[in-house]
Amino acid sequence: MAEYNVAETFVSINGEGVCAGQLAVFIRFYGCNLSCSYCDTAWAKDALAHGKTMSELDIYEYIKETGIKNVTLTGGEPLIQNGIGDLLSLLLLDEALRVEVETNGSADLSNYQRETNALTFTMDYKLPGSGMENEMRLSNFAYLKQKDTVKFVAGSTKDLERAVEMILRFQLSGRCHLYFSTVFGSISLSDVVEYMKQNRLNDVTLQLQLHKIIWGSDAVGV
Repeated sequence: MAEYNVAETFVSINGEGVCAGQLAVFIRFYGCNLSCSYCDTAWAKDALAHGKTMSELDIYEYIKETGIKNVTLTGGEPLIQNGIGDLLSLLLLDEALRVEVETNGSADLSNYQRETNALTFTMDYKLPGSGMENEMRLSNFAYLKQKDTVKFVAGSTKDLERAVEMILRFQLSGRCHLYFSTVFGSISLSDVVEYMKQNRLNDVTLQLQLHKIIWGSDAVGV
């Protein structure tokens, strides 16, 4: 049985995405293969200072004890965890659970069976301001389904322009959920709305990070 590097486990609301505002149980893994300029969970990269190891059975039992149906696997980067496929298989045996994997766009999505609607991916596309765009695995766009989400975190108009370029290049409108988010303090929400209006981005949702509005930008375990 695999052992997973877990930074924290907690119950809160989903702060963003299609289930924003709904209760979820979070499993945050530590370790990440990217170093984004705006990362707000950089502490979860340090395997020495944070976290514990849990087996897939430990994780499943914790989830069931919470009584929460929405499960969010996040990080760090959950898909670089050894044996993550085994954990997903176990969780998806339970028809009561709905599992969302938040992934950074660099990990290969081709190996995951997607027959069930209970598994969704929220995949970042790292824009130029992140410093990590060269790490994006463009082949992942082919494996996205309508239930999945692509998230673009923008810190400038240049980032927004690149996001639109990728939406058009890979014909993402109507193929999956599309979200814009902002780098705090780098670009105003009103500027993003104006950009969306000017470019008639009918299929894009501007999301606010509810957990940061409620608890502040530095809180953990929320």
